[in-house]
Amino acid sequence: MYKRPHFTEYIMARLVTLSVATSLFFSLILLVFVSNGTVALEIIAFLIIGFSVFIYAIYRGAVRMQKELVVINKYLENLDKVEKFDDEIELFTQEFEDINQNLIKVIKSARKRDQIKQRYNAKLKLKNKQRGDMISAIAHEFRNPIASIMGYSQTLEEDKEIPSQLRDKFLGKIYNNSIKIEALLSRLVLWNKFESGEATLHKSIFDMFVLAQEVKLVLEEQYKNRVIHIEGDSLKVEADRTLMEIVLKNLIENALKYSKDEVILRIAGRSVSVIDKGVGINSYDVEKVTKKFYRSGTHNWDNSMGLGLSIIKTILSMHHSKLQIDSEEGKGSVFSFIIEE
Repeated sequence: MYKRPHFTEYIMARLVTLSVATSLFFSLILLVFVSNGTVALEIIAFLIIGFSVFIYAIYRGAVRMQKELVVINKYLENLDKVEKFDDEIELFTQEFEDINQNLIKVIKSARKRDQIKQRYNAKLKLKNKQRGDMISAIAHEFRNPIASIMGYSQTLEEDKEIPSQLRDKFLGKIYNNSIKIEALLSRLVLWNKFESGEATLHKSIFDMFVLAQEVKLVLEEQYKNRVIHIEGDSLKVEADRTLMEIVLKNLIENALKYSKDEVILRIAGRSVSVIDKGVGINSYDVEKVTKKFYRSGTHNWDNSMGLGLSIIKTILSMHHSKLQIDSEEGKGSVFSFIIEE
C-alpha cells in the first residue's frame, strides 16, 4: 500500500536528486573541458561541499516547517480534546502564523456555536419537560371535577324520581365543580400571558383592606363553616386591583385547604400576611413551592397545576415586591408581602 512521504522527506528526496544530477552534470563538463585533472577534482569537491551546505540549510528549514505543520495539525486532530489554545506560539513564517491564528479563530467560533447549541438544546429539553408536566398537571386537576360533574349528571338523568332536595344538592355540586374548572382555566390563561410577556399592569389607587373583605366574602361562600379573620387598618395602594385580588384569593384559599382552624389575613403598615395553623411546609419544599409546575412529593401545596404560587410570585415581582414564606411543618405557615408606596 502506497504511503505518502512526510514534508521533509519529500523536499529532501527532490533536493538530493536534483543536487546529485546537477553535480554529475557539472563534474562531467569539468572533466571534459578542464585539462588539469587536479583542478577539475578540486572544483568538483567545492561544488559537492556547496551543494551539501545548501542541502543542509534546506533540510533545517524543512524540518522547522514540518514541526509547524504538526502543531497546526494537532488542533485539527484533537478538536474535542484541546482545552486551551497556545496564542503565544512562534512560527517560522508569517504565512504559517496567519494560518495558525485563523485556525484558532475558526475552532473557537465553532466551539462557541456548539456551546450555544448545547444551551439551546438544554432549554428546549426543559421546555418540553415543562410542557409535559403541564399536560400531566392539567389532566390531574381536571379529572376530579369532570368526573364529579359526569357522575352527578348521570344520576340526575337516570333517576327521574330523585327527591328535589337531593336534586338541588347534586346541581349545586355540578355548579361548584364547573366553577373550579373555570378557575383552573383562568389560571392557565393568566400563566400563559405571563410566559408570553403579554400581561400588563393596570394600576389604580384602592384600599387593600376593602379588597380583602371582598375576597373574604367570596371564599366564605365557597368554604362554608370556615372562618377568615381580617386584622389591621386601611391600606391605600397603587397597584393592579385585579391581580392583587388574585394574590389574596390564592393565598387565603391555600391556607383554607391546608388547615382546619381559622385563617387570618393581617395588614400591618404596608405588610400583608396570610396566617394559618395548618400542615406547614418542610424546609426542603419552602425554597421550591414558588417554582413553576413544582409539586411536593408529600403535599400539593399549590393544588392547581403547580402554577398558583408561581403566578403570585410573578404578580408581586411586577409590583416590585416578593413573597416571603415562613413555615414550620405541623404548625402552620405565614405568607407575606410588602407593597411599597
